[in-house]
Amino acid sequence: MLTVFSANHRLHHGTELKDGVLKPSFEQPSRADTVYDRVRTVGLGDIVSPQAFGRACYVKAHSERYVHFLETAWQQWTALGRSHDALPLVWPVRDLAGERVPRHIDGQLGFYAMDAGAPITATTWQAVKTSADLALTGLELLDQGQQAAFALCRPPGHHAAREYMGGYCYLNNAAIAAEHALTRGAAKVAVLDVDFHHGNGTQTIFYDRPDVLFVSLHGEPADSYPYFSGYADELGAGAGEGFNLNLPLPKGTRWAAYQQALEQACARLRRHAPEVLVVSLGVDTFKDDPISHFQLDSPDYLAMGRMIAAVGVPTLFVMEGGYMVDEIGINAVNVLTGFEEARG
Repeated sequence: MLTVFSANHRLHHGTELKDGVLKPSFEQPSRADTVYDRVRTVGLGDIVSPQAFGRACYVKAHSERYVHFLETAWQQWTALGRSHDALPLVWPVRDLAGERVPRHIDGQLGFYAMDAGAPITATTWQAVKTSADLALTGLELLDQGQQAAFALCRPPGHHAAREYMGGYCYLNNAAIAAEHALTRGAAKVAVLDVDFHHGNGTQTIFYDRPDVLFVSLHGEPADSYPYFSGYADELGAGAGEGFNLNLPLPKGTRWAAYQQALEQACARLRRHAPEVLVVSLGVDTFKDDPISHFQLDSPDYLAMGRMIAAVGVPTLFVMEGGYMVDEIGINAVNVLTGFEEARG
């Protein structure tokens, strides 16, 4: 399996507000480097550099004004004499929400954010853009005849919606790749999200559409970030009704229960019969992950890969979460290895 990787991911790192304290983000450059090292150690396949894509590909999944904000936020921030990480000051809560974008950068940061976990620094945009280009390059590899590819994206993307960032995510890499598949001629695409946290951004981008099926296994949202999406009764809207499947699971979920949910997810994927499957590959379902509470172990990820392979369509894996444990590389690559072994 080809892996798409760029050292540009190291251009982004910062702080987050967590547990009431401003501290270094869990989403550190070491995450991608650990996975990269494992890809090389096991000899998964060749590692290729990303192509450069235009912003038109990003605005397929996001709005023009949101992409422009990401491009210019740091310039606006530093114009006020600030040099520390740019984080929101205020959010437009329910009775203040609207469509008017504030002129001041403090207001814009809140308007375009869901939390204080997506800092913007001097080189964040370049890292974010390259991360999206990794996913787009992976999709191009499928278009050229590869049956599978791995986009080692960082920053991750599945919490980013059409007009907001959050949860370490800025551009939604999986959604951008799915949109690109449609642009390249696919009639039906599916996104399977196996990250511990619900892919709220991906869900909202495709919620009213029948051409992209979104299926997610994740922690019960009443107890787990992002808290406000991921319930089982969120089925899609309008033309998209029935094309959104959430499979929330309780604290302490182990492989036996997770496997049953994944079987249900894969059965729904097969019924949809997509021409391309995009997998949001988060391995923060691991038993020792510091910000999650499932109990999967490293061998379980081999089985996960085999089950995904049985869907039987060209598959792009897009890296999402998995934090602060040495096993992140083992677990991510185990999914890919299991997939490859099952596909022969």
